[in-house]
Amino acid sequence: MQKILSTLILFLFLQLTSNAQYTVKGTLKDTTARSFLEKAVVAIVDPTDSTLLSFTRTDAKGNYLLQTKKPGKYTLMVMHPQYGDYVEIINVTEAENNIPAIALTSRITLLETVIVNSTKSMRVKGDTTIYTADSFKVSANANVEELLKKLPGLQVDKDGKITAMGQAVQKVLVDGEEFFGADPGMAVKNLRADAVKEVQVFDKKSEQAEFTGIDDGNTQKTINLKLKESAKNGYFGKLDAAGGLQKEIDDRYNTNVLYSTFKGQRKLSGFLLNGNTGQDGLSWEDRDKYGGDNDNMTMTDDGFMFTSGGSSDGEPYINTDNGFTTNTNAGISYSNKYDNKQKINFSPKYNSQIYDNTTRTFSQTQLQGDSVLNSNSARDYHVDRNNLKLRGRADLYIDSSNSIVIDANANFYKTESIDRTLSETRGKNGNLKNTSDRFLRTDSDKDALNASVLFKHKFAKLKRTLTVNLNANKLSTSGQNILITENKDFVNNINIPVNQQFDNDKNTTNTGAKVVYTEPLGKRYAVEVGHEINFTKGFNDQTTFSYVAATGKYENRVDSLTNNFEQKIITNKPSAKLSYSFKKLKWYTGIGFGITKFDFLDKTFDKEYNRDFTNVFPEAGLTYSYKTNASLRFNYNGATSQPSLNQLQPLRNNNDQFNLYIGNPNLKQSFSNRFNLSHNSYDFLKDRWMYQSIGYTVTSNSITNSRTIDPVTGKTTTQPVNTDGNQNMYFYGGLGQKLKKSDIRLGVNINGSYSRYADFINGQESFAKTTNAGLGISLSKSKEKKYEWDIRNDVNFNANKNAQFTSTNSYRTYELNAEGRLYYKKVWSLRSEYKFTTRQKTEQSTGNLTNQLWNATLERTFKKDEFTAYFKVRDILNTNVGIDRRFGGNTYTETINDRLQRYFLLGFTWNFKNKSKAAAAATTTPNP
Repeated sequence: MQKILSTLILFLFLQLTSNAQYTVKGTLKDTTARSFLEKAVVAIVDPTDSTLLSFTRTDAKGNYLLQTKKPGKYTLMVMHPQYGDYVEIINVTEAENNIPAIALTSRITLLETVIVNSTKSMRVKGDTTIYTADSFKVSANANVEELLKKLPGLQVDKDGKITAMGQAVQKVLVDGEEFFGADPGMAVKNLRADAVKEVQVFDKKSEQAEFTGIDDGNTQKTINLKLKESAKNGYFGKLDAAGGLQKEIDDRYNTNVLYSTFKGQRKLSGFLLNGNTGQDGLSWEDRDKYGGDNDNMTMTDDGFMFTSGGSSDGEPYINTDNGFTTNTNAGISYSNKYDNKQKINFSPKYNSQIYDNTTRTFSQTQLQGDSVLNSNSARDYHVDRNNLKLRGRADLYIDSSNSIVIDANANFYKTESIDRTLSETRGKNGNLKNTSDRFLRTDSDKDALNASVLFKHKFAKLKRTLTVNLNANKLSTSGQNILITENKDFVNNINIPVNQQFDNDKNTTNTGAKVVYTEPLGKRYAVEVGHEINFTKGFNDQTTFSYVAATGKYENRVDSLTNNFEQKIITNKPSAKLSYSFKKLKWYTGIGFGITKFDFLDKTFDKEYNRDFTNVFPEAGLTYSYKTNASLRFNYNGATSQPSLNQLQPLRNNNDQFNLYIGNPNLKQSFSNRFNLSHNSYDFLKDRWMYQSIGYTVTSNSITNSRTIDPVTGKTTTQPVNTDGNQNMYFYGGLGQKLKKSDIRLGVNINGSYSRYADFINGQESFAKTTNAGLGISLSKSKEKKYEWDIRNDVNFNANKNAQFTSTNSYRTYELNAEGRLYYKKVWSLRSEYKFTTRQKTEQSTGNLTNQLWNATLERTFKKDEFTAYFKVRDILNTNVGIDRRFGGNTYTETINDRLQRYFLLGFTWNFKNKSKAAAAATTTPNP
């Protein structure tokens, strides 16, 4: 029944034109009241593929008239919200076909419901794109990630990062609830594809907007996995163990255990992963947070705390595509709903990782004129880290007018690393300028805590609401570094030895409160007023000691590398917003004022830095749904970004004597204006989807780097400064269609971007301009238990221009991805993936950069696909190399990493699920 209702509601708004020569007409009646039935939906559908051919509504006398282009047998469907659905096969043979009067039965007295399953694979309902999971064939026991790769408009990259309609997916929900916290990767990797009924893709509004009904422009691209009824009461899971076959080298192995049990509203899942093939179990989002010590913490204007990639303390950033990783990961996800009102969700996760890598880097820095600095370095590092992450949420229903949402998160990190780097810098003619031999040992602990409480109250009058949001965040880092270096300056013929210990203690806390009141102004308008206050307090205390040979201890304090710095930031932000909503059009416009007070104290030198700022935060948004399956959206907002403690503190970082960094306490907050225009649509009859988006951002007082580079010695000193002129614009779009005759899915996407980034080199402002453009084409087809294949081809053009370079550095990249699977007697299958990438050479490189990766897996299933034995070869050609080339400002860099190459695995998998009578019945019984 649900499938009939959803299909007809969606098809109702399609604008069909037809020059049909055959008509179908008749009358509808109410069996109980014996009256004519008005405004019922009547449609004829092709029974072979469920294609909608024509539809109409009955008039006041219950009459309808439909048209079709050719004779034949068709499915006549009738729907009315107060009556049972009616389905009949009719035979259209004449130019005018009269159907006998149809009598519908009221739902109240209806004794039997006719069920018709729609085979439409994709539809749009409001702002949500819905995919029928079973319409996309995946391999036996496939997880949701494999299913998502086959959905039009969705992409999943090698790191598990999901992109939908060109935008990164930030949340994956299961039946509307979080699964393993906010991690998008855990649900798609752990859930079985055959447990999913629908995949729903939409822009999830903020808690505030969902409650008040007033759009605030804050959305997250979200996927909701709607489970089948049979999967909501039972269990399923997987045991997978695989081992290597090469004793002469380190054996490769993976062991995975996944288990889920669902019972009504209760969902309980757990996983344990262990291996040394680079399968680290972290999502792409976790890698960004967990990849380095990441103490570059930033506070946005709304008090949200986040960290940027990299590490100020010199700890290496981990990319598990490179190097060698041994890891253990475990997690539990529990959610439940009590009395259909109270909801709780708890998701603890643990990760242990040992990582080793060697990198060799060449960089070329070009200065004004003919000055060039060429640097070579070799770096070996070992990292041992542990992470415990706890996430909980409770939705508490007090009464029909009041509710509370409580969120709490805790992250605990422990990292130990050893980094050994040898480097040298030469001039254009090859003359040696300096060398460095550096040893850095890091031992650090980091705790990140945050909590929020949202109180929501609805008044008796519709859209009159009050919300109070309280939040608190804390990030603290403590650690100890040992730095031993031998630095030689060949220009001045001096040695600079360093043997020091750094003790650091950093802490930043943020507390805030926000009150919002909404008042309706008639049926279409509403006003929102609010006030927000945030208080940020932090300190960074670093003490440096030099080594004393006589005692064998680090005990002589180095005053020039010791500093205790404190910051206090108070922001008040009153705001007001007017919104409009009627039928197809929604818009809002608002303004806020940020009154910020900065107080910085350099306790070491007893120096204060105090300043006040007032910013205006305009915002506007418009959504026009000109069809049920098509919409146009525009958004604009202004936002500030505060400098981090590391950027503010006037403390020199001397991890690399020839590349020094020093903070700047005179930094101002930056302000960005962001514009975005997007469109998406879906044509049901042609099974065609498309999306486009264009955006522009311009930033004033942008925090950038000022570098002083000595072309004689090669020494560089970097300090953050404010500058204007940074801007970025982008465009991306895609379209796809199922070619019905060949049953092939075709997808095309394009993208382009332009950025203008300012920095300072030797006191002179320099702009780096980067242009990118790309085109991608994909083709896919599958036939259950016979074959499936997917080919994607991407071509990109890149150009980088900097005032320091005499010419524009431009190059093309080409990437081919091919995946296929061939079945034999339904139980044997050969699966293969091939990736070919090439990057055109530039003036700085010696030739094209080409890489191939070819993997294959031979599988044999048993007992109706419950058990699988497999043999896997990764990197068949043994050509997987870790080479990366990039431009940044006036510097070209080429990095070569160690990378895991060809290995073999022999494995066995048990995919299990409950086979109880109840589950079996749920599997075979249509959903009402």
